[in-house]
Amino acid sequence: MTASAGFKRVGFVVLALGVAAAGVLLTAKALISADTVRRQVLSEIRAVTGLNPTLRGRVSVSLFPSGRVSFADVMLGPTNKPALIAEQLTARLRFFPLLIGRVEIADVSLDHPTIMVDIGADGRSNWSGLVNALVASQKPNAQRSATAFSEMRIDSGTVVMRDLKRKISETLDDVQVSLAWPSISTSFGATGRFIWHNEPVDASLTLGDFAAALTGKKTGVKLRLAGNSLKGAFEGTMSTQPTLKIQGTLAADTQSLRDAMIWMGQRPLPGGGFGRFAIKAKTDVTGGIVGLTNVNIDLDGNTAQGVLTFDSMGHRTVQGTLAADALDLTPYISTARLLATNRHEWNDTHISLEGLTGMNLDLRLSAAKVSIGAAKLGRTAIGANLRDGDLTITVGEARAYGGVIKGSIAMANLDSGVVVKSHLQFTGVDLQPCLDQLFGLRKLEGKGNMTLAVDGKGASVLAVARNMNGSAKLSGEKGALVGLNVEELLRRLKRRPLSGVGDFRSGTTPFNKLDVVLKIVNGKADVQDVKLAGPAVTVALAGTASIPQRDLDLTGTATLVATDGGDKTATAQPFALPFVVRGSWDDPVMRPNAEALLRRSGAAAPLLNAVHDRERLGDTVRSVIERLTGGSTK
Repeated sequence: MTASAGFKRVGFVVLALGVAAAGVLLTAKALISADTVRRQVLSEIRAVTGLNPTLRGRVSVSLFPSGRVSFADVMLGPTNKPALIAEQLTARLRFFPLLIGRVEIADVSLDHPTIMVDIGADGRSNWSGLVNALVASQKPNAQRSATAFSEMRIDSGTVVMRDLKRKISETLDDVQVSLAWPSISTSFGATGRFIWHNEPVDASLTLGDFAAALTGKKTGVKLRLAGNSLKGAFEGTMSTQPTLKIQGTLAADTQSLRDAMIWMGQRPLPGGGFGRFAIKAKTDVTGGIVGLTNVNIDLDGNTAQGVLTFDSMGHRTVQGTLAADALDLTPYISTARLLATNRHEWNDTHISLEGLTGMNLDLRLSAAKVSIGAAKLGRTAIGANLRDGDLTITVGEARAYGGVIKGSIAMANLDSGVVVKSHLQFTGVDLQPCLDQLFGLRKLEGKGNMTLAVDGKGASVLAVARNMNGSAKLSGEKGALVGLNVEELLRRLKRRPLSGVGDFRSGTTPFNKLDVVLKIVNGKADVQDVKLAGPAVTVALAGTASIPQRDLDLTGTATLVATDGGDKTATAQPFALPFVVRGSWDDPVMRPNAEALLRRSGAAAPLLNAVHDRERLGDTVRSVIERLTGGSTK
């Protein structure tokens, strides 16, 4: 027999079988009425879903060339509160059972369904009947009718999930999903895509032991989600009895955490930053508590490790401890500057904490190095506590400006802005970079200690400055006043009191010790005591300073205490001069007291005395002029 003849014989056999099958199907169509098929399909759908189907549209039955039953306008569940409404439900029938007159569903497809998933206060769902039916189908002696179909497709569907106790509702649109539960294998799989918050999401879910999952026992689980805003994956195990428990490895990443949170329905975070984000951690979920250990987190290039706990019960709370080698916090304070861009005025940009509501936070963070703009900090340990929109930052220790910073800053929401409370201690810091970067003051050099205890309220930094109350203390040593050469001024005026002050703001005034005490009421600082003791001069000051206007109105006395000339054995008589300091913090003007200069001048002193005696004024003026010019006025 040739190969060609063999192929022809096989072809005849296949053709004969096809003809025979068609004949059997035609016979089955004659033996099984459309009404019988309809009733058996509805019975099987009822058995599998645990929900009563209601038909409100046309029914079509086709047994040749393939078995198929279609129901238009189908509803599952109570008529007053249905669990599912579909424009069309199509059941595809199994081929071989149909040959012998039996109706078994191979798979079901739903066209444009709307599926409502309601979770009541008792935790039960309106789809509990489906779960119970599937549990029954997985028993060893389960009837075939309960296991007949194990595949379902959803085309262009809408899923509405509602938690009636927590009053949470979410909607998935354009759902395209294929579901498969076991008839032979033990696994369950769901793959497809949907649109959530106007963005498409590809999703897949696999349960290793479907029967165990239905009864709440431990089973393997794999979940993948991939959207434009966020990608996530979980692999591990889960069980629901006696309570929900999930263990495994979680990984997620996004190009913008800020955009991802907005996509998920959260309010925008205040400030800047919160861009590129990635996390990987071992996950342990018990009830509503999510515990993350061996956490590796990357946010805006900042990498940290530690542990996190998320409590989803009641008010959402995040707790954790993270450690990093280096952190750059500049992006997060980019919109929270104390000073305006020109650095001569307080920032009047609106302060808002609205993005911090809806979540509680208790986070401890430590780093070997921290960058905040131009400031470079060493070892730093801080804590952030957020509760009901009120934020408190506690600085356990921060190595900064050559010293140590400790204290706290608290911000609370008001209808008209925020309340700010600050209590900070600066120990052994370099005064010039510290005061410059924090307050825009550049006039002090040296090492020092500061204590700042203030509070204020308002809608901006400028408004807070106008309402500020509290106190401040500063002590410095081995430093200098920059831009004020008090010694040179005093020496010049001591020699020639009427020579004029000239420009003395290009030098410095060294000091051995400096003490400043301020009391602040409604934005006005009462300069109670300022004492500067240097190798050549001493200065004592008092007066007021406006914090919102950033200007000074001070009076004081400067004393020249050094010896004159090169004779170190001769001690000069101290030269004391009253003066005033007025103008802005950035460029104050120091002016000697004019009356004191006149009295200091031997030639002009009689003129000042004669001002109070009009009868002697003319003679005195002539006498002063003669002494100043060395001639006679006659």
